[in-house]
Amino acid sequence: MSRSPATPVHTLGGRAGGGSGARADRGAAPTWWVWLAAWPVTAVFVLSNAATPLYVLWQHDIGFSKGTLTVVFACYIVGLIGSLLVCGVVSDRVGRKPVLLPALALALVACLLFATAGSVTALIAARLFTGMAVGATVSAGMAAVTDVAGPTRARTAALIASCAMVIGAGLGPFLAGVLSETLPAPTVTVFVVECVLLLTAVLTVLRMPLSRHVSPPRGAWVRIPGVPRGSGRQLLMGIAVFAPGITATSFVLSLGPSLLSGLLGTTSRIVAGAMAFAMFLTAAGVQFAVQHLSRRLILAMGAISTAAGMAMLIVAVHTSSAPVLVTSALLAGAGQGLGQLGGLSLLNSAVPSGRLAEANAAFNVGGYLPAGVLPVSVGYLSDAVGLTAGAAVFGVVLMGLAVVGGLTLVGRRQADEPS
Repeated sequence: MSRSPATPVHTLGGRAGGGSGARADRGAAPTWWVWLAAWPVTAVFVLSNAATPLYVLWQHDIGFSKGTLTVVFACYIVGLIGSLLVCGVVSDRVGRKPVLLPALALALVACLLFATAGSVTALIAARLFTGMAVGATVSAGMAAVTDVAGPTRARTAALIASCAMVIGAGLGPFLAGVLSETLPAPTVTVFVVECVLLLTAVLTVLRMPLSRHVSPPRGAWVRIPGVPRGSGRQLLMGIAVFAPGITATSFVLSLGPSLLSGLLGTTSRIVAGAMAFAMFLTAAGVQFAVQHLSRRLILAMGAISTAAGMAMLIVAVHTSSAPVLVTSALLAGAGQGLGQLGGLSLLNSAVPSGRLAEANAAFNVGGYLPAGVLPVSVGYLSDAVGLTAGAAVFGVVLMGLAVVGGLTLVGRRQADEPS
């Protein structure tokens, strides 16, 4: 893929604006900075799911249905997608730091709203701001990791950024579950801890060794994000597998605790948080296990894992088996992790740095749209026909989508996938 003359030139931790031939690593940031650059991603994603085990407390104190719960959850998706429509393009034009610092500020505001929430409106606002912060982070923050790593470590950067996202996403509900069960103020303490994490992320961004972008504006500032011509297949292949995977994990986060409490007869927030943590730990672990495999094989494994996870979900709700439900969550985590790693690796290999944040935004818009729509639909369906029947319908629909995603990989020539 040829590069536009307008592609920005980076002097440290970025991609040269010339061809794809010899790219010197002289002046590149040390490896420890590549890992540290991923810390803001982890810190923001801790917040993204920290409220998961606490919704039962808010439901009891405020009073709202499963349908309303999924709406609160989906407001995160609304904020995230709205942010993605702006932040990817802005980050590619003005730099990573001017996007990341406001994102961290929004995350701090969301913590304050969660900690003081006394109404559904406050929860909706907190979730909305959280989604906006996450949207900026998955576009600018994950691109920043790649920029710091440099072109010769692009695949490693994709692995680190992807794992930073899923580890944070799993650590949030686990911390919330443990802290809410063991310390006073169960809906406050975890957000105080999260504020400290976010402040350390601010310091990290301020010191991050990133060169300044010099890309001139091209097109509208607010637009549906996309990829350069010639990279569309890589984007679609990644979304086809990533979208069902992240939709499956979104379901586990929103309605999984209700299913688990019904099957186990417990309302322990530690148990609910531990299941979410185990799901995302699986998502991270499987990425390290398969990092040397081809991208096509990684994506195929992701589609299979998500389909298998949804089959296990159907079995779990019909047999009332908590172990099978946990197995379903672990397979869903593996599906998301594999789809995410495969998709990000394809983009990192095919998209120049000057369009990478926008490409990351496009990838996440494609993934999070069904992750917002389907769980909300299942929440209201569950209010009407029961959680067991609603979960079974969700499992069937998502299993079908995962199979379709896997089929998109069939028949593709190896030349379609950059090595």
